[in-house]
Amino acid sequence: MDFKTEIAKSLSKILGKTIGEETIEVPPNTDLGDYAFPCFSLAKELKKSPIAIAQELAGKIKPDSYISSAKATGPYVNFFVKKESLSEKVLKDVFEKKKRYGANDKKSCVMIESPGPNTNKPLHLGHVRNIVLGNSLVEIFKFLGHKTLRVDIINDRGVHICKSMLAYKLYGHGKQPDKKSDHYVGDFYVKYAIESEKHPEFEQEIQQMLVKWEEGDKETRELWKKMSDWALSGFKVTYDRYGVKMDKPYYESDHYLKGKDIALEGLKKGLFEKDEKGNVCIDFTDKGLGKKILLRADGTSIYITQDMALAEIRDRDYHMDKMIYVVGNEQIHHFKVLFEIFKLLKFKFADDCFHLAYGMVNLPEGKMKSREGKVVDADDLADEMHKTAAEELRKRYPDLGEKELEKRAEQIGMGAIKFFILKFDPMGDFTFNPKESISFEGETGPYVQYTHARCASILRKHGKSPKEHIDYSKLVADEEKNLMLLLNQFPEIVEKAAENYKPSLVTRYLLDLCQAFNEYYHRHQIVQDDKTLEEARVLLVACVKQVLENGLGVLGIEAPDVM
Repeated sequence: MDFKTEIAKSLSKILGKTIGEETIEVPPNTDLGDYAFPCFSLAKELKKSPIAIAQELAGKIKPDSYISSAKATGPYVNFFVKKESLSEKVLKDVFEKKKRYGANDKKSCVMIESPGPNTNKPLHLGHVRNIVLGNSLVEIFKFLGHKTLRVDIINDRGVHICKSMLAYKLYGHGKQPDKKSDHYVGDFYVKYAIESEKHPEFEQEIQQMLVKWEEGDKETRELWKKMSDWALSGFKVTYDRYGVKMDKPYYESDHYLKGKDIALEGLKKGLFEKDEKGNVCIDFTDKGLGKKILLRADGTSIYITQDMALAEIRDRDYHMDKMIYVVGNEQIHHFKVLFEIFKLLKFKFADDCFHLAYGMVNLPEGKMKSREGKVVDADDLADEMHKTAAEELRKRYPDLGEKELEKRAEQIGMGAIKFFILKFDPMGDFTFNPKESISFEGETGPYVQYTHARCASILRKHGKSPKEHIDYSKLVADEEKNLMLLLNQFPEIVEKAAENYKPSLVTRYLLDLCQAFNEYYHRHQIVQDDKTLEEARVLLVACVKQVLENGLGVLGIEAPDVM
């Protein structure tokens, strides 16, 4: 039984028209009701005010096996569900499905591009936001039954790559990395920025180096290959730590010329045009997007040329149904134009592309600047959070063994980073506060993990496996009903997170569930003399634990049984 579905059916029968379950809302305050139906949409048709309609409908709703009562509050009909029916429906559902509770079986192929690094410097906090968003989208869509594909675009060519190469050629003296290899490459990117202030001729040298690379000059290519391998080797370590599981990386160096054929073919078909300078262009002025160069007059490609080719290559490789690009919000216009081009070229996935734009991550002391080395590296951030978590654990558990402490510190530290980032709407800028994010209290990952561990501790104390068949009439407390309603919302929350590309909906839900559970735990004793009541409450605790685990899972966060 789905309560929204049943309420919608009852309303449909009374009104003689179909009422969709999506119109049934959850009131902001449970005192108002458990579910609500807004009557605004009926006013014109019934020629009555929404308030009058609500009063009439409420009078026609009769108590049944799942609804205890209905009342009108302004323009809303508010429904109160029977506690026993709610408990039985929700707890049975969670208990039976366990890790599959909230999951689905949708079958389409969803491709997610993230994080798209440059091979001239290590990954930093901005990349971490991209990685964490990408991880969560992969897990959410996978949980809902889609075949998910995580792909990368490795930006491994161009002027910015040549800057690190030139600095190493001049100042590296042929040495091998003496630190994590992508950090070593990044040092030379910073070195170039410093030295180029004193040597303006470097600008011409990197342009010449790029020409040599494109011409296949052996020495230049060997240097490029060596430094790219260093960068990629370092990225792999970082990816592993942050839980990135890549299905396939695509390298700009492999396909950067291939978009030229698409641009020229589009020109031949009359889809594109040439401007007065000879550039191949598309004019989307009528769509409010202006004109965009697709191929320069000298035959060289730009990012959008490459993106056209890459989309075609990926579709050939995987035949995806949906394509999600996780890229910063400074590229919003770029992707609007790109998606319109896909439609013009009649790519079959053109209508199912989405740019998950995300805002900037600032530090308490201000913005990051890669060229000046003023960044928080992804590795340094993970190390610092691990260290902070370990210090907190030593205070709480002074006798904890070093191996177990390290394991827990990594779970908590990485959980703190991921949850803090994901709790913000992707489009918004925010300031990452390491101290706040690692707290065991407040709206943090460790708080949710700790609540999960508390549930596990209660179950261990009970000492027996939860029973499926309990006396549901025992669960009569208001706090228990509130928990049931929250547990019942989880499948819908995950669906909405996927539909809106917002993992933040899941983080908000988990925080609400944790707050409700902790309030319940402080007011009600779980393990007690009344064993029938104890068994019922133990099942409730087990179901809360399971949903917390499932929710953290779709965020790419571990759910430890001990903290």
